Amino acid sequence: MKKLIYTPLWLMALTGMLAFSSCDNNDGVIFSIQDDINLGQQVAHEVDSTYRAQGKLLERNSTNTNTQKAYQNLDRIVNRVLTSGEVKYQQEFPWTVKIIKDDETLNAFASPGGQIYVFTGLIKFLDDEDHFAGVLAHEIAHADLRHSVKQLQRDYGIALLLSVALGNNPSVLKQIAAQLTGSLAGLKFSRDAETEADESSVAYLGGTNHYACDGAAGFFVKMEQQEQQGTPPEFLSTHPSPENRIQHIQELAQERDCSTASAPDTDFQQLKTALGL
Repeated sequence: MKKLIYTPLWLMALTGMLAFSSCDNNDGVIFSIQDDINLGQQVAHEVDSTYRAQGKLLERNSTNTNTQKAYQNLDRIVNRVLTSGEVKYQQEFPWTVKIIKDDETLNAFASPGGQIYVFTGLIKFLDDEDHFAGVLAHEIAHADLRHSVKQLQRDYGIALLLSVALGNNPSVLKQIAAQLTGSLAGLKFSRDAETEADESSVAYLGGTNHYACDGAAGFFVKMEQQEQQGTPPEFLSTHPSPENRIQHIQELAQERDCSTASAPDTDFQQLKTALGL
């Protein structure tokens, strides 16, 4: 007698989502844009909970005056990049940036769907607003070009990742959140993905008509100097060594003939002051 095989409802739902999400205009990603957003929200909830429990998450709705000032200045920097006219999913993703109070961690990352996190260690490390904007532009590019979800698809498979996006797999969600924050073996982007993010940072910053379009190069110069001193930053655990990236960014800036004049450091310095850095 043949056994009847029952398909769980959640698996049927995932199969349906896969069929619905798969389309020719999806950047080689089976996930739909809404799937990116859902996954990003799940990751953000996990990251927020983790750092809130440690007392390190600076809440955007804080009544602390300095925290409010910090977000006002940070938002101005981020919004210049997002409204450059070069960010593909600027309207679709609910872009949000949050600050993690950890002066020892030099890092920033963006989850799928536009959830951006910046550690105070990165803000403390830098002195130039163009360089800081370059880092943000680079991380925004990873989300905008859907690098994170592409890599996660390869690491976990579509069905498992969709189950995480639906909130059905908390253990894998914790692992993904740890990868993105760099507290576990970091999410390793391919060299091509890093190059794409570098190139997009030039386009994004150039589109602001405010920042030096090669701003990311300045950040990598300083990071390379620190690496040579024998103290490699946390950022290098999830990003390849600068090496030829500086030259490539500068050459692309020349090709695009975009401005490399430094912008005033007003917002960045006020951000640092508000954070006591």
